[in-house]
Parts: sequence; C-alpha cells; structure tokens
Amino acid sequence: MSVGKSPSDLPLANRKVEDVPGHWLLARLGKRVLRPGGRGMTEQMIDDADLTGTDVLEIAPGLGKTAAAILEKNPRSYVGVESDGAAAALTGKAIGSRGRVVEGDASATGLDDESVDAAIGEAMLTMQSDRHKSEIISEAFRVLRPGGRYAIHELSLNPDTLGDDQKSEIRKALARSIKVNARPLTEDEWRTILTDAGFTVEKVRFAPMALLEPRRVLADEGILRTLRFVGNVLRDRGARRRILGMRSVFVKYRDNLAAIEIIAVKPVTPAAP
Repeated sequence: MSVGKSPSDLPLANRKVEDVPGHWLLARLGKRVLRPGGRGMTEQMIDDADLTGTDVLEIAPGLGKTAAAILEKNPRSYVGVESDGAAAALTGKAIGSRGRVVEGDASATGLDDESVDAAIGEAMLTMQSDRHKSEIISEAFRVLRPGGRYAIHELSLNPDTLGDDQKSEIRKALARSIKVNARPLTEDEWRTILTDAGFTVEKVRFAPMALLEPRRVLADEGILRTLRFVGNVLRDRGARRRILGMRSVFVKYRDNLAAIEIIAVKPVTPAAP
C-alpha cells in the first residue's frame, strides 16, 4: 500500500538531509519498510500476536504500513497513538474508516485502563532512553486487559555478554549515523525491562539486521519500489553519503546487531508483592 502523496507529506520533510533522522530520510527517498527485521518479522509478529477479533492499540504507527497489515487480521477495533501530526495523518490515510488515529504520547496514550487486548510497537522503544522505555512499557501494561499481549519488534545487541564499553561504542556509532539517540538492548535487557513492568515474556524471535542490504530491500519493497528508491539515492549526493554511512555502521557491527521480536503477556492474576 502506498502512503503519502509525495516526500513533502512526510514528517520533517523540510529538514536538511544531513540532519533528518535516518528512518525519515529513508522514507523521503521512497523506502516504506523501515523495521530492523523487515517485512518478514513484522508479519511474523502480527501472526504471533493473534489479533483477529481483538481490540488493538498500535503505538507510534509511523507510515501506516503495519496498521494496514494489522487490519488484514480483522481485529474488532484499531487505534493508533502517534506523537507526530504528519505521521498520524499518513496512518489515517492508510487505514481510512477502518480504525482511528489520535495524536498522543506513547507513555500517556489517554486510553482507559484495561481497554485493549493487544498493543503493538515497532522500532520505537529502541529510540528512547531507558527511563522512557520503561514509561512506555508501563503504559502498555496499564491499557492491556489481563491476558493481553504486548508485541514489539526492535533492535537488539548480541551477545548478552557484551561489555558496557562495547555497548556504548555501538550505540554512539548508531546515533552518529542515524541522527537519533538509539539505545538498543541485549535480549536479557529487553526481557528484564518487560518483566520489571509486570509482563511475562512468552516468545522471542530474532532476524538479521539487514535493513539496507540489497536482498532485504528487494524482499521488503518489491522490484519497482526498489528501483525507485535506488534511483533517488543515486540522484541525491547528500542522501547517498548518509545512506552509505548508515550501511557502513550496520556492516561493521553486523555480528552485534539483530532484529528482535518479543511477545509479552499481561498476567491474568497479578503477581504477588
């Protein structure tokens, strides 16, 4: 599904190439799948979340690609909460009358307690500080009904035994290249931050972090959109320099970066104090 009429529809469309966050630069150049594990991990996560007939919250839906895939599962209802007005408008275009999108903060959605059966979030917790991660996860726990599922698709550091200096090096390299203060966690750290909020981790899956690898781009975008994306990159020297810089970081740390999917469940019976 195409979302947005032109690059000018996108968030931060007027920001200079050298300053715009990497995911919005990719979107400006025509890339529509912006998740670390690609379309395949998104589809697997949605299947694992078991959304048919449920009330679904999507946190920070961005371009609306995942929203469209969620709606294919025929949930009872869909609401997206997006802090960026332009991104909210894009998701609204993608879903039409099949759901609603509201502007709001991921850590304060404004939804009622225990009002949804599933919460979905992709590639957004990674971009938050550890404190804000915890606030967003606690908000997801609040709005989920007992037995509800929190499904996330994020960036992970590998292995769990990475030292603090190595983690810091990788995070700084990512931040410099994508212009966002990315803070990916190890599997153990992702599990801990979820269980500390009260969740039980039910399922964990991994996929290669291959966002800018030609084979992944082709699989995610298809031939025509891939050709359009490559053409746009080749025509824009500044964008090309940014994309190559991002890819070089991904390649350098390929053994330490992976996409991670986690399905966490809000227990039916509250944990004992």
